[in-house]
Amino acid sequence: MQRTRFAEMACSIARTLDVVGEPWSPLILRDVYAGITRFDQLQRDLGISTKVLAERLRWLVDNGVLQRREYSNRPPRHEYLLTDKGQELCDLLLVMARWGDRWTAGEAGPPVLHRHRACGQVAHVELTCSACGEPIRAADVDLLPGPGAVTPAS
Repeated sequence: MQRTRFAEMACSIARTLDVVGEPWSPLILRDVYAGITRFDQLQRDLGISTKVLAERLRWLVDNGVLQRREYSNRPPRHEYLLTDKGQELCDLLLVMARWGDRWTAGEAGPPVLHRHRACGQVAHVELTCSACGEPIRAADVDLLPGPGAVTPAS
């Protein structure tokens, strides 16, 4: 079955989903962010098939989200590290975790706490406006056409 390609859509959400929209990809990124960087470790932690993991890692490397680095040449072994592009995707994962903590964690509470290195406090991600610094939510935003918008043909 051919995978739908969203990369050509004039939509930043669709283009992002083209890179990380397959369900294993965010979980692989989560693990690499947490320090699980070797193929066998990722496979063990995720319980994913060798074939699927290899395909996802190749896709993430090809899309510049992860880099593959050899850590042993006898036998050849590689680890996977976040690129700057991948590190920024982890910001998205923090927002997803915040939503999951609120709406799916149940009485047990969040499975992971996030300590902010700058202040040392356990915190959660809050979105703020890049212009004024105030908190921002989807309900506070108006959508306007951007320079990359596609206008419908008349």
